[in-house]
Amino acid sequence: MSTAAAVTDKRPSTLQGASLPKWSPWAIAAGSLALGIGISAAAGLDSKVQWGLLAAIFFVLGTYGIAARVEGRRQAKDRVATSLVWVAFLLAVVPLVSLIWVTVQRGVKVLDVYFLTHSMGVVADSEPGGGIYHAILGSLEQVGLATAIGAPVGVLTAIYLVEYGRGRLAQAVTFFVDVMTGIPSIVAGLFILSLMLIFKMQPFGFAGSLALAILMMPVVVRSTEEMLKLVPNELREASLALGVPKWRTILKVVLPTSIGGITTGIMLAIARIAGETAPVLLLVFGNPFINANPFEGAQASLPLYIYQQYANSAGANAAYDRAWAASLTLIAFVMILNLVARGIARWKAPKTGR
Repeated sequence: MSTAAAVTDKRPSTLQGASLPKWSPWAIAAGSLALGIGISAAAGLDSKVQWGLLAAIFFVLGTYGIAARVEGRRQAKDRVATSLVWVAFLLAVVPLVSLIWVTVQRGVKVLDVYFLTHSMGVVADSEPGGGIYHAILGSLEQVGLATAIGAPVGVLTAIYLVEYGRGRLAQAVTFFVDVMTGIPSIVAGLFILSLMLIFKMQPFGFAGSLALAILMMPVVVRSTEEMLKLVPNELREASLALGVPKWRTILKVVLPTSIGGITTGIMLAIARIAGETAPVLLLVFGNPFINANPFEGAQASLPLYIYQQYANSAGANAAYDRAWAASLTLIAFVMILNLVARGIARWKAPKTGR
């Protein structure tokens, strides 16, 4: 090997420039946090939200300045984009974590087996004791009936729009689904209430289920429609080429392929209606006693129980604590539903392999 070749081999590659170490984002974040707290303390800002916003601004600016000086402006812009994503993620997660933390901290005061297995009965809102068994039972029955009505109708409507829908009818259905997606929950409650007044009916649990089903249907339709559109057309064409009828192709190929997304959409719809208070307040009316029959008489529900306890908590710590404990129970209820949905989706998902 010649001397010139040996010198060329020892030269550093010009394609690889200077780069920041892997720990640099953490160092910049720590410095930005310290700077934000210091400036906030000097300016007399007591809000931790202001501290966090200042630290986020310093983090983005510091990332760009340091990266531009060491790696160049092009790489600095890439790092700024990554920093903005992290800042947006934290801005979304911090309030959620704070809400869950406060709910757990205040809800565990009275949350025990007795609280979960007893109703309010003859216990006044200002007195300690009582529980939420009647509210849990009412929520399970009302949400369950609403799901039994809204989920099949929503899934079948989405199947029609994706697989069969053509012409003005499909356009009209799509338009009304879009309109129903944005209607307030009180409107659905007023619609069912008007029917109850026409037929001179008293408040009962199934009336609340009907209003919740109206709120659930458009969410199920939209989520299921998007999941069905993700199924490759090649799978449909292969099934049809083998002589399989279209309805059987949908049942055996399309739905199993998209069952995970459909289940997730249904769970999101259930999570939405599980916390609705306005239609339940109008139609179910609330009941401190246990009523296991949703087709007769007023019932309780967790959102309505929370509202009533908080509304009557003036000067009564017992009602205030019960409201937070019921809120924690409602969060746990939604979380369990999501875990069950994930398990069902994974169980029913198409098996992959060689």
